[in-house]
Order: sequence, then structure tokens, then C-alpha cells
Amino acid sequence: MTSLKDRMIGASKLDVNVYEEVEADKTATGQAMGVVVLSSLAAGIGSIGRGGLGIGILFGTIAALIGWYVWAYITYFVGTKLLPEPQTKADHGELLRTIGFSSSPGLIRVLGIVPGLTGIIYLIASIWMLIAMVIAVRQALDYQSTFRAVGVCMIGWVIQTLILVLVLFVLGGFARPA
Repeated sequence: MTSLKDRMIGASKLDVNVYEEVEADKTATGQAMGVVVLSSLAAGIGSIGRGGLGIGILFGTIAALIGWYVWAYITYFVGTKLLPEPQTKADHGELLRTIGFSSSPGLIRVLGIVPGLTGIIYLIASIWMLIAMVIAVRQALDYQSTFRAVGVCMIGWVIQTLILVLVLFVLGGFARPA
């Protein structure tokens, strides 16, 4: 079995073999969760200058874990039920593992702690993580088409955003007119 560090480096290098490996390794779900947590912590540390440490990191980590789970489920549904290719065969766990490891490039967000670099670091990390996500989805869903994987990611993002907006509205996260 490949180490967590080696898998994270490979995932960050966009190595499709690493994504295939974690897709097949049913014991790697805990590692994938660890990657999501580490990436979230890196983001929290990197944004200390914007909002402090403490509760922001705790909330951010919990939100990242929930978002990871929901994103993987939505992606599973969209990719296997709405937009499958003939050879598509996947389960929710495969997407949890591959999508979790696609958060590996997010570790660079810790560099956002350097004054003046936060914005550019977060932009680079976001683009890098998005590319990794497309590769993760393509591999987990056994797609031949990268374009289809991009479409699944976009549809999943829209659905997840709508769910988030609805949850925030219900919980009072948006100011209601008086």
C-alpha cells in the first residue's frame, strides 16, 4: 500500500494512477477524510490574517467534511444516473476517496498566511483542486471523456451551491428584509 504522503503528492501531481489506486482501495476512505481535514486546516491557517484562528478552523473543518460527503454523493448520483458512459460503474465510496484526494493541492493554502500572498495562493489552489477534482471524477466514474467529467463537476457544483443557499436561508444565514 502506498503511504498517505505519497498518495497526496501523486494526487497533487494529477497522476491518474494514484486516483485509480485510491478508487480501488476500500481502506483509503479514512486517508481521504484526512486529506480533506488537512486541506481545510491549511486553508484556516492561511486565512488567519482575514478572520482569526480558533472557531473559524473548527467550523471550516466541519463544513469541509460535510461538503466533501455531499459533493461526493451528488457527483455519484449525477455521474452514474444522469450522465453515465456505457462503462461507468462506481459507488459512493469510490467518489469519496478520489474526491478526498483531489483536495491534496489545497495544502498550499497554508502559504496564504504570508501577507500579500493570500489571494494568489487561494486562486492557484482553487484552480489546481478543480483540475484534480475533474481527474478524480473521470477516474472514479471510468469516463473516457474529460468533458463529461467537467460537466458532472459543474452540475454537482450548482446543485451543492443551491443546497447551501437553501440551508443558509433556512438557518437564517441570509438577512431577511424587515
